[in-house]
Amino acid sequence: MELRQLQYALQISIDKNFSRAAEKLHIAQPSLSQQLSKLEKEIGLLLFQRTTNSVEVTYAGSLFVEKAQAILDMVEQLKREMEDISQMRKGKLVVGSLPITGAHVLPLVLPIFQANYPEIEIVLIEEASAHLEQLTASGQIDISLLSIPLQNESLTYEPIIKEEILLAVPPQHRFASMMSDDQHTIDIHELRDEPFIALKKGQGFRQITFELCANAGFKPNIVFESSNIETVQSLVAAGMGIAFVPHMVSRGGWSQQAPTYLSLTHKPTRTLVIAYRKGRYLSKAVGAFMKTFHDVLKP
Repeated sequence: MELRQLQYALQISIDKNFSRAAEKLHIAQPSLSQQLSKLEKEIGLLLFQRTTNSVEVTYAGSLFVEKAQAILDMVEQLKREMEDISQMRKGKLVVGSLPITGAHVLPLVLPIFQANYPEIEIVLIEEASAHLEQLTASGQIDISLLSIPLQNESLTYEPIIKEEILLAVPPQHRFASMMSDDQHTIDIHELRDEPFIALKKGQGFRQITFELCANAGFKPNIVFESSNIETVQSLVAAGMGIAFVPHMVSRGGWSQQAPTYLSLTHKPTRTLVIAYRKGRYLSKAVGAFMKTFHDVLKP
């Protein structure tokens, strides 16, 4: 059994198509099929069920792919440890980020990091929270910019910034008139009967919305959902409902039609963290990246 065969099996399981997998692996399709057949013959099990139109992973194949991913990840970590020992500055860092959060934070951090470490390649993966946690836990992402609480117990984290959560309401909302009173804040209990606009399942901030309302003794009445916090704010501005939003997203007035932002009585916050798998070796590149975050975003 060879490492390349593990890579081949993993890519086939991802694409479920020999042609696409062969293209991404930069080998000919007949060679890929031959190597897979050789691997299946060696272990005495069928890893993939081939039909005319599809390739499906068998039960044995799913277990094999899971272990193969872990082995390949360990090999990659070993390479990085050896690179650090040899004092090499070259390397690759795979960073996961929530799209909107990354849009506000990463432009502050990435230019400084690349200026200091020009030979380290940064690969950015933007996904919803749940998928980022899964990719980070499996080792496909080195570190991810997320907000707590995390759902995956195999992850740990370092906090980097805490920001206030605001209430976004339509400009014509009865609460908007309170903007003139700088001392006035909105108690979450007052929002019990309001229509809420929230992020879809899988987005970390959605859970924060539900937890804030639960702590106030009610479940939010969700009338619209979106996978994009900017869309949420547009719907609020259009009068479709209210929403909780992180402070950093409310800055700058990104749209001509913007909501009105109000402070909440107990000034709830969310904490952004850099998350990584427990027990994972953190390369010097990862350490330098995390230090850059702390240096740039420190209070």
